[in-house]
Amino acid sequence: MLAPDPADAVHAAGGYLFDRVMAGWDVTVLVAGGADPRPLRILGARTVDLDAALDAPVRSPWPDAVALGAALYETDARVRELVDRAAGDGRAEVRMWGGPAPGGADGAEDRDGALRHRLSVAARAFKAEALQAASASGRRDEAVETFRAGAPFRPPRLV
Repeated sequence: MLAPDPADAVHAAGGYLFDRVMAGWDVTVLVAGGADPRPLRILGARTVDLDAALDAPVRSPWPDAVALGAALYETDARVRELVDRAAGDGRAEVRMWGGPAPGGADGAEDRDGALRHRLSVAARAFKAEALQAASASGRRDEAVETFRAGAPFRPPRLV
C-alpha cells in the first residue's frame, strides 16, 4: 500500500489492509517519513519510508497487490510509474481510493471499475482503534470500503 500518511491509509483502506493481514498476506505500507507507524501496526502492517522505497534502485519482491490514494498517484511520478507497471503487465492487483467510485457487488468489479470490500467484524473493530490512534476523523462503524480497479484513466495531453 502507498499512502501520504497513516491516517489516509487507515481511513480509506484500513479494513481491507487488516483483512489481508488476517488472510496471511505480508502487508507493507509505504508512508511519508516521520509518520507515526502505530495506527498501521494496530492493523498488522509494517511501514517503510515512501521516499526511500521509491528511490531504491531495486524493487523486490514484486507485490501481488497495490492499494493507494488517487491523489498520490496524480502528484508523484515515481508512484505513477510503479502503479502503471503493475497494472500494465498484470503482475499485481491494483486498487485505488479517492475520486468517484460507484458501488459494486462485494469483492466484485462493476462496469465502472469500482471494487467494494466488505469489512469483517474484526476489521471494523481494529480499524476503529487505528483511526483513534491516528487521530483521524471518519466513521468508526463503516462496513464497506470502495476502490477503483487499476490506474485511473488519463486522457492524452493535447499539444
